[in-house]
Amino acid sequence: MATSHVLTPIALPPIDDRLLHAIAAYLARFKGASRMHSESDLRVYLTWCREHGLDPLAAQRPHLELYVRWMQEVRRYRPSTISRRLAVVAGFYRTCVIDDVLTHSPAGYVRRPNVPPESPTLGLTHLQFEAMLATARTSPNPNDFALVAMLGLLGLRIFEVCGSDITDLGEEHGHRVLKVRGKGGKVVLTPLPPAVSRAIERAVGERESGPILRTRRGTRMDRQCATRRLRRIAEAGGVHVARMHPHMLRHTFVTTMLDAGVDLRDVQIAARHADPRTTMRYDRARKNLDRHPNYILAAYMASGT
Repeated sequence: MATSHVLTPIALPPIDDRLLHAIAAYLARFKGASRMHSESDLRVYLTWCREHGLDPLAAQRPHLELYVRWMQEVRRYRPSTISRRLAVVAGFYRTCVIDDVLTHSPAGYVRRPNVPPESPTLGLTHLQFEAMLATARTSPNPNDFALVAMLGLLGLRIFEVCGSDITDLGEEHGHRVLKVRGKGGKVVLTPLPPAVSRAIERAVGERESGPILRTRRGTRMDRQCATRRLRRIAEAGGVHVARMHPHMLRHTFVTTMLDAGVDLRDVQIAARHADPRTTMRYDRARKNLDRHPNYILAAYMASGT
């Protein structure tokens, strides 16, 4: 059995002001959910450093290689998770260099794990998605249909769905729209198809303020409550998946659009992906020969063939 070098855990004094200021300077670059997620990922690394008696500002490249190995062999994280958390650490050290806290970044030449070109998250099939919609539509809880519609037909992230308020609804150039606050605090207007608009209006009822989606107690729905509701809807609709969670419906939103033949660029805009490669990772039908561009070219040149 292969052995790996590890740092010997020792006691570490409390975090000093220099490190605290460096952490604050890095996190100040983010807002909203992006700040929360970056802080969470950075906290994992800082906790690892403290447990191994390592001052983060004195870390060298081999230390970060050990951190990556710990995530791979001890925590068994997926390559995408390791890559994301390493990117946060690299961003932290890059900020330290910019602010003259460090002369160079120890993360500069750290080996990154190979991230598979396809998303590990599985979306629902067309029939499963239809079953979720049909079951939610007939549910006695009006929040169920609005939840499934906002996730699966609008492609919203779960924090965007739970954070949506009644006052975010409005009209724009004849379209019913929802003001969505996304990653980094970016605000976009998302048009509401009639079915989604009706689902939201049913969930809102006669209320004029407050959250669009509520729990049975009347409080704002959160991620945990939404996940429980989705699992109950899936069970009632006979949708058998290993682990239903909100992102599966956003994934379904992207893959269903691609399956329907929507242009990749249009899907990227609808999903609000900064990089088209992110959208491509969702394309479960990439190997579908029915969509091969050879057929498009042959049809375009049909007069000469």
